[in-house]
Amino acid sequence: MQPIDRYTTLIQPIRQRARQNPESVAIVFVHDDGSEEKIRAAQLDAEAARYALALQACGVQPDELVILVLRHSQTLLFAFWGALYLGAIASIFPFLTEKLDPQIYMERVKELVTHSKARAVITFPEFKAELSALLVEAGCAVLSTADVTQSEAGETHNMEGRAKPVSPAKRVSPAKLVSPIYSAEKIAFLQHSSGTTGLQKGVALSHRSALNQIEAYSRSIELSDDDVIVSWLPLYHDMGLIAGFVMPLVVGTPLVLMSPFKWVRDPKVLLHAIQRHRGTLCWLPNFAYNHSARAIRAQDLAGLDLSSMRAFINCSEPCYDDSHQAFLTRFAACGVRKEALSTCYAMAENTFAVTQHPTGRAARLDWVDTRALQEKRQAKPAFAGASGATALVSCGVPIAGTEICIMDEGETGFANDQPAPERCVGEIALRGNCMLSGYYQRPDLTALNIRAGWYYTGDMGYVAEGELFVTGRKKDLIIVGGKNIYPQDLEAIANYTPGITPGRSVAFGVFDKKLGSENIVMVCELEEKGNSEATNKAIEMDLRRRVVQRSEIALADVRLVEGRWLIKTSSGKISRSANRDKYLKDF
Repeated sequence: MQPIDRYTTLIQPIRQRARQNPESVAIVFVHDDGSEEKIRAAQLDAEAARYALALQACGVQPDELVILVLRHSQTLLFAFWGALYLGAIASIFPFLTEKLDPQIYMERVKELVTHSKARAVITFPEFKAELSALLVEAGCAVLSTADVTQSEAGETHNMEGRAKPVSPAKRVSPAKLVSPIYSAEKIAFLQHSSGTTGLQKGVALSHRSALNQIEAYSRSIELSDDDVIVSWLPLYHDMGLIAGFVMPLVVGTPLVLMSPFKWVRDPKVLLHAIQRHRGTLCWLPNFAYNHSARAIRAQDLAGLDLSSMRAFINCSEPCYDDSHQAFLTRFAACGVRKEALSTCYAMAENTFAVTQHPTGRAARLDWVDTRALQEKRQAKPAFAGASGATALVSCGVPIAGTEICIMDEGETGFANDQPAPERCVGEIALRGNCMLSGYYQRPDLTALNIRAGWYYTGDMGYVAEGELFVTGRKKDLIIVGGKNIYPQDLEAIANYTPGITPGRSVAFGVFDKKLGSENIVMVCELEEKGNSEATNKAIEMDLRRRVVQRSEIALADVRLVEGRWLIKTSSGKISRSANRDKYLKDF
């Protein structure tokens, strides 16, 4: 594995590998039809350089923002590094899908460009005219992939990212690129927090922070020359961007990359890629464990060998042992071991990882008294499996260079900037050398979230024996009769209720003036269309019973809806606030 501490920018190791080992394979790109294409170090360098040249030609300067409105493709990979080659700031915008209204989508692009004062947008030819007209007053250049001069590598790429031959007369050399003088403290790229109204909170990350993260996290997961990373994750989210793209390219770890949309439709493609390439590391959000266990058929497992995997790392949303167990039960016969199910707590504001559970050991479970957790914000130990007990999954220990602190909230509900005692629930705060430079063009948000060097995450949790346990989002807390209810706990119960589509439920609070407290509402999508009223009533009663049994909470209202009713954020998560607004409007 390539040492990181000698570099001052993310660009240096990429260009160095292209010079020293040009034929080494940087990425194996899996197309939606299952075919694979190898991207070698020299090709990555040349293709990135031609995007940098194109940006330079249209007037983009170092430190100016470039927004990439591109679907998952090789083009997106090259354009991202091209912006960095020029010293510009790269920002990946989620691409238009069939579920999004095109007009609303374009308005979100305009909102982001205008607010962030972006200097250029790179998109596909079919969007250039529309975006150019939309951004005519924004002072933003719109660059089509068709406008980019082909590279000396002798290839260009169509809209699907496939290579096609290029006439030698049209090739350009990356040597023509006038590279800026790089500084480690310069902003390298923006990551964005999830949102239903576009990407408004741009997390600005410097080369230094990203390199610190990569070095520390590589050590936490014991990354070695024998590892192969396999990923389907979207690149506009911190887990996909860092763990599944930037980190492997910077350290030189082989990377197998496929489309997130293909994976959602056909999750077995990930496991088959792991077998073909002897994958060892893969990051998954919690819902992916359930989706894989439920959607991959028994006939697709015949002869499948996953024994090469040393870690499936659960990250980006609350981790649940039930999901791990479902995944293990389904794929144990294929070589998946309990010790390979690891966990991580991460966020864009720390580049990626904050904590990591040691790989090679099954994630620790902490059984706590449910009532003490809800009423007293205390993680009081309980016997495993006991009535009234809840199992929480450890997210591990902080990575090197990062500290965490649980901030005591006392009786006020607001962090008082004092550390909470062990096993007391409070807001998770962090500080270290991987943190954001600030929210891009939002000094107000930066000042609000960073105090005395600590970044206040908005997540709730506690520490026990040095390990972090996350209990939920502060803003999503539902308070009923003095009890603190975490909606993801209720949603996890719905995931295992027959008749309800796993991962397609949302819980939230609705304030009741008469009670002076919140009612708990759940909206769940049904697995089958056209159920009888009696069937749906039985599903509702079953869910209510399970919730009472697992949490001692009575639901005020349950709405069973058809598929695609629920609203997702830009990173594919169910938005509680948006669905609460929709519920209040529709019911």
